[in-house]
Amino acid sequence: MLVNGEQRDTIAIMDRGFQYGDGLFETIEVRENTPIFLEQHLQRLNVDSQRLYLPKLDLDLLHSEIQQICKNAGNSVLKIIITRGSGGRGYRQPDVIQPTRILSLHPFPDYPKSFYTDGIVTRLCETRLGLNPTLAGMKHLNRLEQIMARAEWNNSEIHEGIMLDFDRHVIEGTMTNLFYAKDGELFTALLKNCGIAGILRGWIFEQINVIEHNFFLDDLREADEIFVCNSIMGICGVRQIEQQHLKIGEITQKLQVALQVIKSQLFIQ
Repeated sequence: MLVNGEQRDTIAIMDRGFQYGDGLFETIEVRENTPIFLEQHLQRLNVDSQRLYLPKLDLDLLHSEIQQICKNAGNSVLKIIITRGSGGRGYRQPDVIQPTRILSLHPFPDYPKSFYTDGIVTRLCETRLGLNPTLAGMKHLNRLEQIMARAEWNNSEIHEGIMLDFDRHVIEGTMTNLFYAKDGELFTALLKNCGIAGILRGWIFEQINVIEHNFFLDDLREADEIFVCNSIMGICGVRQIEQQHLKIGEITQKLQVALQVIKSQLFIQ
């Protein structure tokens, strides 16, 4: 673990990331010591840090530290946290902001092959996402809604929970973005008021035409196929939501193949 470039595993007790969740994070797949979609992750981190009025990121420094920590990382997960640094009691940010950078490596999850061939089982969450256009799309450190939603079940046969906002729009999973297909067209939630704009979500937009709109559970119930995605899990078809059963569809399978191709190309010299 690196904290501001030093190998240690502690931060200051007055760090605003700990005190208020005042910061951002990225979770990045590392394959054979290589961070996947690194530039896209750093671009989002850079853009969202400006949205939070954090000082401009030193991307060259981050690149150097990422290279250092991933040198012998193998297949793992890299987590990057940027906080506003230490400050006094109260919400007012310090006059001089000295951000804290935390880079840590974690074991890569051992997802079953069936997640990709057969799909996953999901449920509907009672916890709703609050509406806040100022923070919509951002991967900030305040994730209590997702934590509360994930606490709703302890059944290992259920792999993800689907979250709605307070207008009853379907938004995303607790840890994934959600897409559905109908009559050959692909749809996903319009993240103007809440939700996280995932890196893999952005990549999918580059591969195929996607219609962003506000939709409801009835739209999911009429879908031909549904899948969820994130940077670590990849793309997983949904085979069940509550009592609704689906098959892994053609669009899902094509995107899964395309994702594997783009990842494999990173290691072709």
